[in-house]
Amino acid sequence: MEQEQARLFRFPFSLPNSVVTRKLSVYTAGALYAIGFWLFLDCVLYSKNANGSEVHVTFVDWIPIICNSLGMLIVSSIDKDRLLEDVLGSGSFAGTSQKAWQAQAVLFFGFALQAGGLSGSFAVLVLKFLVNGYNRYPTLGMGINNVLGNICIVFSCVFLWVAHNIEDEYSYSLTL
Repeated sequence: MEQEQARLFRFPFSLPNSVVTRKLSVYTAGALYAIGFWLFLDCVLYSKNANGSEVHVTFVDWIPIICNSLGMLIVSSIDKDRLLEDVLGSGSFAGTSQKAWQAQAVLFFGFALQAGGLSGSFAVLVLKFLVNGYNRYPTLGMGINNVLGNICIVFSCVFLWVAHNIEDEYSYSLTL
């Protein structure tokens, strides 16, 4: 009877362990990146081969996805332990070490690249397609695919960040 009182949910529910969650997050991140890049590549190939209008994908359309991919690379390469290095050592946020400050600055730069890439894809959609009156689907679809591809890459970065920073229950920190 006491075990039933200690349960939070009516049905037995347990969270997956860290190994399963890490693998699932990495695979989800890879799938989202592949879907995002495929959506953009689809609109590039459509523009080159089957597009009958005068609007085509140019280098301006490539800039948001390049910024987003570089931002994902930067964000995914930062270690969470470097960000919290001074807090873990001293127990307070009073002073930041040089390495922690550098990691925070690089992480900010990566997130700024991603935000710029995502907002740039929306700007290209609005300025290139909607303002100029190209609101029919095949032509407008190129701008929508650009936005959807960048959204998928941003979510891919989120899943990859979570996967890299999940603490493994079998890992030990051996510092002297």
